[in-house]
Parts: sequence; C-alpha cells; structure tokens
Amino acid sequence: MNVAATSAATSAATAAAARKAAQMRQEEEEMTAYQSDDMDGWEFKIVRANSRKFKNAETIRTLCAEEAQAGWEMVEKFDDSRIRFKRRTDMRAKDQYLPAGSVDPYRTLVGSSETRIVMLILGICAVFGVVMALFFNFSR
Repeated sequence: MNVAATSAATSAATAAAARKAAQMRQEEEEMTAYQSDDMDGWEFKIVRANSRKFKNAETIRTLCAEEAQAGWEMVEKFDDSRIRFKRRTDMRAKDQYLPAGSVDPYRTLVGSSETRIVMLILGICAVFGVVMALFFNFSR
C-alpha cells in the first residue's frame, strides 16, 4: 500500500465517521422530541463516548454519580456510547459551589475526543505507510 492509497483510505474512514456522527445526531433529535410541558423547568443533555464505554454497568454508575454532583439525573441510555440526562434549571445557580476539579456540569463527552481519535488513526496510517515504503524499497 502506497502513501496515496493510505491517504485515500484515511479520507474514506474520516468521511464514514462524519456520516455516522450526522446519523447519530439525527437519531437523537428524533428520540428526544419533547413536549413544551416536559421542558418547563428542565434542561437536558446527552453525554457521549467515542467508544462503547457505557456497555459496562459500573462505568454507568460512576458517570451517574459524577453527574449527580451537579444535579443531573439519568433519563435513558440510548446505546453503549450515549446517555441522556436531565436536571432542574434552578440547579444552575449551584454550579458555582461545585468542588474544584469536580465534574463540569455541561460536559457532553467522556473519554477521548474525536480529534484525538482521528489524530491517532492518522498517525497509525502514516507509520504504516512509512513501514510499507521501507519494506518495498528494501525488498527490491
């Protein structure tokens, strides 16, 4: 596999990931249709992981305990990478009293960011490309 093929494969993987993310956002919009009564006095968020992190029940318990510090309650688990939470809007006033270094009350990502994952994949592809180029140069 040459560098151009590696680059094309990386571009295809990135495009596929973007399509999957857009599909998940659309799905979330459809799954979280609220009536105006539901939203009165409540705010909602979805916490995401870029892996199947929420497959583990203990991880979910830990996440719920962390989110509870800021008044968030788990509403539902969409799948192994997305969980929806809600809290009363009056809890915002208490955010300033959260212990330093505790959970960010508006975090929506747990684990590695998409940027970090993409950079890791690009790095692996680059190393693989260099190794393959060296292999083919030495095998001639």
